[in-house]
Amino acid sequence: MSLDTASLADRGQRLGLRLIAKAGGLPGLKDPKVRARVERYLYKGAVSGFKAQTAAGRAFARQKGSGDPARAATTKPKQQFDLTPTEDQEMIRGVAKELADEVIRPAGATADAERSVPAEVTSAAAEVGLHLIGVPAELEGIAEERSAVTAALVIEELARGDMGIATAIMAPAAVATAIASYGDADQQATYLPEFTGDDPPKAAAIALMEPQPLFDPLAPSTTAVREVEELVLTGVKALVPGAADAELFIVGALLDGQPRLVIVEPGAEGLQVEDDPAMGVRAAKTARLHLEGVRVPASNLLGTTEDHLDAVRRARLAWAAAAVGTGQAAFDHVSEYVQERKAFGEPIGYRQAVAFTVADMAIEIDALRLVVWKAAARLDRGEDASAEIAQARSLTSQYLTQVGSNGVQLLGGHGFVKEYDNERWYRDLRGAGVLEGSLLV
Repeated sequence: MSLDTASLADRGQRLGLRLIAKAGGLPGLKDPKVRARVERYLYKGAVSGFKAQTAAGRAFARQKGSGDPARAATTKPKQQFDLTPTEDQEMIRGVAKELADEVIRPAGATADAERSVPAEVTSAAAEVGLHLIGVPAELEGIAEERSAVTAALVIEELARGDMGIATAIMAPAAVATAIASYGDADQQATYLPEFTGDDPPKAAAIALMEPQPLFDPLAPSTTAVREVEELVLTGVKALVPGAADAELFIVGALLDGQPRLVIVEPGAEGLQVEDDPAMGVRAAKTARLHLEGVRVPASNLLGTTEDHLDAVRRARLAWAAAAVGTGQAAFDHVSEYVQERKAFGEPIGYRQAVAFTVADMAIEIDALRLVVWKAAARLDRGEDASAEIAQARSLTSQYLTQVGSNGVQLLGGHGFVKEYDNERWYRDLRGAGVLEGSLLV
């Protein structure tokens, strides 16, 4: 399947113009800072088309923050339990949906085969500004409140287009969100301007995964040792999206017996990147990160041990949201296919075995979606969502994997060939229940 970049550019420009029209008048955009930021991104995407990002070897000049770190406001709880997205959330979800339908889905097969996201797709996503949904307006982001529900809705829609591309797009967003949520004032002043400027990093990643059986992100093999005013990092991180081009990493490491997050800049002595192709999410071009006595300032320690745990849980929830989106893509395709494909003079969907299998797919996807939304809503209310996140992880690894398998099986021989997207969706869903880090809600 060839990728028509001119067509993608046209779609992106039309998308930007429609979003400008949609954005006006929403309640959440009454804040002039938020509104100006959103309009800036939408206008920029509409009139400038697609530009390849060429930033490389980015240098982060140390900055001194003023006062306490800025944090996004806590989401205002609803008077009654209600998972219906707000008007603002529906607008942002609509942005992600159109991006997925018009830009990401057409590029999915090519991006998977080439293990690379076309620059036009990356630029389209950056210009819409979705990478700043976790950064508060005070720090030049577009978040009036930090909302896990909003992030989950965005990730779901992007992954419905393609999970590999969604991972590549939202990995830098996860880094920006982590610095905004866990960083001190100096870290925010040093790193966030590079994400909120006109030329955001083309790649950045939270690296938690390690290449070992039964990996526990709360007990990583990667270690950090204090030496005067430095931390010395040693270990290996696996399946890090976009690591070869990344301009910033947040690495999980064990410090004084406790798991912590550490900011690591590429180019540090002892830091090496090794290609690490995966079965799924291939568009994200995963790689291994080798840390051999990498020295970083002690001030690069990000947040607390509790923040590390929070990041692990939010990452698992983000992967579950991605699984919902990809599972929905598989279900939508199969639902049409079984009505169009005929055998013995009638659609195969008339057979009970086929109909029941499709119904099971719908049930499992909706069950996971509700658990993801419930967990995200509890996070937004400042409540403990550990049980719901564990449930989402279990449903993803067991049942959404089966959804992907059924999406291939119901196509018969067609499910085994590259002509259809189902085999790619199956590979992606296999990873969603085991991957750690990279995404964040």
